[in-house]
Amino acid sequence: MADTSSSLAAMVTALVPSLSKSLAEQFNVFRVMRHGTHEKQLSNVFAWLLRENGTHELGDAFQRLFVEHVNRSLPPESPLPATGYRVLQEVDTSGDDAVGKDIADIVLATAQANIVVENFESSDGHGHHYPGYLAYGAKGDKRSVVVLLCARRESHRQIEGWQQAVVVTYAELLEGLKAHVAADPAWRRRCPQQLFFLQEMFEHFLEGSATMNIDDRLAFIKTMCETGEADRYGYRPQAVAAQEFANLIGQHAQRQFEEGRATLSEIKRVLRRYARQTLMGQVNGALANGPVVEVHARFVGQWEWCVTLERSDSLSVIFLEFGPTALTQNARAPEPLANPDYTKIFVTRKTTRQDAIDHIAQTDVGLDEVLAGLTNDDVRLRDSVLAVAKAP
Repeated sequence: MADTSSSLAAMVTALVPSLSKSLAEQFNVFRVMRHGTHEKQLSNVFAWLLRENGTHELGDAFQRLFVEHVNRSLPPESPLPATGYRVLQEVDTSGDDAVGKDIADIVLATAQANIVVENFESSDGHGHHYPGYLAYGAKGDKRSVVVLLCARRESHRQIEGWQQAVVVTYAELLEGLKAHVAADPAWRRRCPQQLFFLQEMFEHFLEGSATMNIDDRLAFIKTMCETGEADRYGYRPQAVAAQEFANLIGQHAQRQFEEGRATLSEIKRVLRRYARQTLMGQVNGALANGPVVEVHARFVGQWEWCVTLERSDSLSVIFLEFGPTALTQNARAPEPLANPDYTKIFVTRKTTRQDAIDHIAQTDVGLDEVLAGLTNDDVRLRDSVLAVAKAP
């Protein structure tokens, strides 16, 4: 297991540059607007498509597609009506005895049936009450069907009744809509703006980015071979193999990201303590004026990985920076470092007369050394701070 984890770690690390490029560089309106990062945003889009009188001017085509997919999971002798549904959003499905509100994302309603839809990234009820959804749909002696609309099926997440829900994926719906649009040249000529929007949606949710050039693709294959994952290219069915690989990489990448952030937080905690207990005294013992009077680490966001040394002369502030914050500051520096090593601590200076730093320097103190603990007689950070403080 340790060898497998190490192999995956090496693979994720090696693939980050090409995958990041693939995801980031190609224009797509959904990525520019960061649309689809929250279920409410996508619910708005799907509800718009489901409305017969929507400005998409597709009539009931998408509604029919949706109900067709739902009916595939129902007994063939008792299908739902194919069309004629009113589309509601943000519907309170909690009963009279409920402790709090429970909101369904979309409800499709006819005189005979209700389809209650929960939209989420995976097929997961994520805390919503399945019996409440089902009971709401059955009000007025109507037939009630609960649907999980999602990006991917993950049946192990369907618990507490949600295993009975019908699962419909974005890809299933959009593949059908893509084929419908392709077969309707009159609509494409009449509705160029809607066509552009749908094409962007198809590209974002079906095709993904296509910016990897041949060198990127060959580097990807090379990494797969070097990390022992190349056998996956021979698995069948290929679509399942690709999805399993994506899920595995996603899970491992998430763990690496979380552990990376935890490591950054630990470096910050140790560096702040060292600055207060040791570095402050070292620096003040060598400064003729403007001693360090306070050490703090209050910043968040892109400035979070920083320890501040406040000085009494009010002329300049010294920062100990590392990782993402050092990267950000180097990009803003008047004279950026040409080949920075982000495994090291950086020292920057900002005068009170300006907003940005006016100097940056890389130390030879490694982040691993900070975590291991710097000794009281180690003066490398002191010397770097003094050099930056006295720089022209």
